[in-house]
Amino acid sequence: MTEEDKGFTEIKMNSGWFMTVSLQKSDKFEEEKEYVEIAKERSGQKRARFNINPKYVRALGEALVKFADENKF
Repeated sequence: MTEEDKGFTEIKMNSGWFMTVSLQKSDKFEEEKEYVEIAKERSGQKRARFNINPKYVRALGEALVKFADENKF
């Protein structure tokens, strides 16, 4: 993994859609705050986004794995 790839991953879905997960910085406030953006993307256009505090990312991942296991996905 190169430094450029760090903080970004994408999952190929059907019909040209991708789910992207990236580490972003907000300069909206005095301090630069980091957040994780989960987006649904097609043709380079983000169609839906969800921002999450980085401290909850692992909990989200573990909850998704548990959900998939319980529902036999």
